Amino acid sequence: MREASAALTRLNNGWVQAKVPLPFSLKWVNAYLLPNGKRWTIIDPGLRTEETEAFWTVTLSELGVDWPDIEAIVLTHYHPDHYGLAGWFQERTGAPVHMSGVSAAYARRLWGEDETFSEELIEAFQSHGFPDELLGGLRDHLSGVKKQVQPHPAEIRLLPEPGGQRFEMAGLTWEPIGGEGHAPGHRSFYQPESRIILCGDQVLPHITPNIGWLPGGDPDPLGSYLSSLERMLACEATLALPGHRDPFPDFRGRVEELIAHHDRRLKQIEKLLEEAGPMSGFELCDKLFGARISGNPHNHRFAMSETIAHAERLVFSGAVVRIGADGTETGMQAIPPFSSILSSLAPPPPSRMLTGRQLIRYRRA
Repeated sequence: MREASAALTRLNNGWVQAKVPLPFSLKWVNAYLLPNGKRWTIIDPGLRTEETEAFWTVTLSELGVDWPDIEAIVLTHYHPDHYGLAGWFQERTGAPVHMSGVSAAYARRLWGEDETFSEELIEAFQSHGFPDELLGGLRDHLSGVKKQVQPHPAEIRLLPEPGGQRFEMAGLTWEPIGGEGHAPGHRSFYQPESRIILCGDQVLPHITPNIGWLPGGDPDPLGSYLSSLERMLACEATLALPGHRDPFPDFRGRVEELIAHHDRRLKQIEKLLEEAGPMSGFELCDKLFGARISGNPHNHRFAMSETIAHAERLVFSGAVVRIGADGTETGMQAIPPFSSILSSLAPPPPSRMLTGRQLIRYRRA
C-alpha cells in the first residue's frame, strides 16, 4: 500500500482530498474530508477491500482524526467505489450516512443479500447479443462486488430533494443538485459562497462518466444525463471536486465538453449503423470499444451499458429504430408489422425478459 501522505492533498479551508485505491483501471476514487472544528465529514469513502481498510486506518492517524471525530458520512451516489465503505465507517464512527432515497433503494436492489439484479442484467445483455462464453467472467465480476459493499449502513438519513431545501454539512450551507444518467439519484453539492461544487461522478475532468442503461431503470439514461448537464450550465462553480481525477476550475467549460462528446458519439453510432446495417448492442459495443475492453469483465459491463444507452437515446430521438426479438420495430420511423396492428386491438401481453437467443438489434431510421 502506498503511504497515505502521497495520496492526500490539502485543499481550501483545510479540506482534504484522499485518493482511495481501487483495484481496477480508474486506480483511485476521491474521498473528501471536510473539517468542522474538531469534527469531520467524509464524502464518498470508497470501495471496501483490505487495502482500503488499511489505507483509512493510516490516513486518519496521519491526519490526527479519531474514528469518533467523524460526524457524518455523505454519499454522492450508490456505486460501490463510493458507497462500499459507508457501512464499515458507520460501524466505527457511529455517524449517520446521508444519501438520496433513490440511491439508497438502488444500493439494496443491486447489492442486497437477496438481489436478482445480477441475473436480470445478464439476461438483458444476452438479449443484446452478449456471447455465452463471456458470461462466466461477468457473473464472477458481479458476485465479487457484493463483498465490497458490506456491511450496508444501518442508519441512512435522506438528503433533501434538489431545488428545495438546502442542508448543513461541515458547518456550511449547501445546495443539493440532482443528476441522472450516471447513477439514479446522484447528488452533487454546491456551496454558493465559496463557489465550490462536490460533483461526484456527474462531471469528471479528462474522462467521461459512464452513462449506463440498466434493466428496469431509466429507459433513456443518456437523455436524462444530457438534460442534467444542461441544467448544470447555470452553476457558477469556480472549483469542482470530482469523484475521479483531480479538482479543476472550469466547471462550465467541462460540462460543455461532455455535451459535445456525447453528440460526437451519437453521430458515430448513426454512421456505423448506416454503413453496416442492423447490429446488436454487443456488435456496436465491439465496434466502439474493441480490444480496449477485451478480457476485462468490469470494463466490458460498463461498455455494454454505455453502448445500449447511446443506442436507446437515438431510438428516442427518432434517428434509430430498435428491432425487437419478435421483429417488432420501435422508434419514430418504425414500420409496424401487420400482426402488431391486429394485436393492438387486444390487451397487451405481460412483459417478460428476453432470452439470449432472441436478439434485439438497431438500424438507422
